[in-house]
Amino acid sequence: MKLLIIGGGVFLGEAAAAEAIARGHQVTAFNRGLSNPAVPSGVEHLKGDRDRDLGALGGRQWDAAIDTSGYFPRQVRGLLGAVGSSLGHYTFISSVSAYADLGRPGANESSSLAKLLDPAEGSVTETTYGPLKSACEEAALRAKTCPVLVVRPGIIIGPHDPTGRFAYWLMRVNRGGEVLAPGEPGAPLQLIDVRDLAGWLVTMAERRTIGVFNAVGKAPFTFGEMLSTCATVLRCQPEFTWVNDGFLARQGATEWSSLPFFVSETKPGFAGGFQVDGSAALGHGLRLRSFSETALDTFRWLREPGTRSPAQIGLSPDRERELLSTWHASPP
Repeated sequence: MKLLIIGGGVFLGEAAAAEAIARGHQVTAFNRGLSNPAVPSGVEHLKGDRDRDLGALGGRQWDAAIDTSGYFPRQVRGLLGAVGSSLGHYTFISSVSAYADLGRPGANESSSLAKLLDPAEGSVTETTYGPLKSACEEAALRAKTCPVLVVRPGIIIGPHDPTGRFAYWLMRVNRGGEVLAPGEPGAPLQLIDVRDLAGWLVTMAERRTIGVFNAVGKAPFTFGEMLSTCATVLRCQPEFTWVNDGFLARQGATEWSSLPFFVSETKPGFAGGFQVDGSAALGHGLRLRSFSETALDTFRWLREPGTRSPAQIGLSPDRERELLSTWHASPP
């Protein structure tokens, strides 16, 4: 199979390219070459900017394409207008954030989608990200230039994750001592390994599967299980102090940049964001490895010489100590 990956330089695109190469496919990655100048060994690199110049894609044909970097409907329309008739199959990577209501658990592929209020919206924010992904889906399905698969992932983790979200918890647990754990240990969580998602995407492209699928982690799974499993696989014994939402809100510590994966009660609109129905994808061959394997492999990657450091997010040691000290001094 000749596979085109839009993106392909980092994380999901990189993992999909590596998986396809391992299966013997011919892979081309189209990107600007800014996030990661290199591509996996054996991948043809076409350099270009999907917003300004798709010329490098001209006169070529591919059996399938996986689009990991579409954020605006114009980008999807532009790509499919330029090469759609040369594609045998197109996969658009959307997000569970495309749903209109994640305030309740159980969102499935037929649930209502968020609507983009301004069709000319030109910036991705916390508010516009979901509606923009929904609008991109609509643009892909309306183009009718080739068969289309829409995949809505949840939170993706694993080796080569540049976001720093999961890395924060792994490194913090490994450091040991008293760890500030936000909210309740039973809070639901859904995390999918990038390698599981990438392998399934390649399989779906091979099969030319069409339709819409959520691609999310195993459920039920909880925040407490995430932390305790990390401690087990890293062979350390931190002390987890669970600090409630009200205290964290009063201290201004409810953002993901401070406590990744923590869904504050002050943002009820995402209460069901970690309880999305992923049964359809499982029924179409998605296989999920154990969380312990993901945790150990990601930690090993973080410790490899030459690993490019992911984004530095999460509580600083000083801020964590300050919050814990205040919590112990005046618990509710």
